[in-house]
Amino acid sequence: MKEYQVIGNATSGSIRFNTDSSKLEIYNGEAWWEIDATSPELQTGGTRALLMGGSQTGGTTNAIEFANISTSGNFADFGDLTAARSEGKSCASRTRGLLSGGYVSPSDRNDIYLVTIASTGNTSSFGNLVANTSEHAGLSNETRGIFAGGKPSGTVTIQYVTIAATGNAVDFGDMSYDDGTGAMGAASPTRGIIAGGSPSPITDAIDFITISTLGNGADFGNLTDSRYSGASSSNAIRAVFGGGWSPGHTNTIDFITIATLGDAKDFGDLTSSRYLPAGAASPTRAVFMGGHRNPNATQQNTVDYVQIMSTGDAVDFGDLSNKTSSAGGCSNGHGGLG
Repeated sequence: MKEYQVIGNATSGSIRFNTDSSKLEIYNGEAWWEIDATSPELQTGGTRALLMGGSQTGGTTNAIEFANISTSGNFADFGDLTAARSEGKSCASRTRGLLSGGYVSPSDRNDIYLVTIASTGNTSSFGNLVANTSEHAGLSNETRGIFAGGKPSGTVTIQYVTIAATGNAVDFGDMSYDDGTGAMGAASPTRGIIAGGSPSPITDAIDFITISTLGNGADFGNLTDSRYSGASSSNAIRAVFGGGWSPGHTNTIDFITIATLGDAKDFGDLTSSRYLPAGAASPTRAVFMGGHRNPNATQQNTVDYVQIMSTGDAVDFGDLSNKTSSAGGCSNGHGGLG
């Protein structure tokens, strides 16, 4: 490839002209991308994170909380779910947030709820999953929401909704591995990622799908260790996975470049080892919300954050209003995930 000009050093944000394609390209820190109106690097997104439902001391909750990802601080009340639940999973567009499935004693649920992210208020009905499901993966681009794996144990179903509409989920395909309980989801504008899972053995597998095209998941690579029920989030370039059960509570954060098949790499550590946290992201920051940790598997109100395009340990962001685990997390950052 010929290079006509490089503006600045080859660090994230550098620009060059490719004389073969007659296109400007921008360096994201790991690879060169063509610049046009749809370039992921030029896509802007919102910075509001939502935490939806979950488990608190004494039982499940219907609370929804929110915060501005770009400004560290405590979360505030957003509204309420139609019914309290834990283990539901979320996804989002820039305008709508969805919470799907989850557990309401004594059984898993198939309800999907929606909120308008930029406002505050209670959820309304969106539709239903293809079956009762909890502890699944949620991911999305601006158009489609994807839900994969989950309980009952051994579930490999991938299903999707069109976020701008309302209605029931439709079959998308199947995961390539059969340990989808507690899988983590992430996405770029074009590619979906499904990572990790349980019950036995715990897996380090990573699958990918093309969000716009129905079909089965295919092998992407492997996490740095086998785990499930961690938090996941992404911008248009990178996906990060934090915490989970490995076995035992873990503080591991690892990352992948979504466009490039291969194994995850070490990113850093959470401020504490946590199981069942939730994730959300803006185009630049990822937050890891709540979860529970030893001793005594107590719920936490801790929120950590990292700069997605760097590496290093997470730092304190603020606190949730309530100590919460097993919640759904999403944002209007680039499409969001759960």
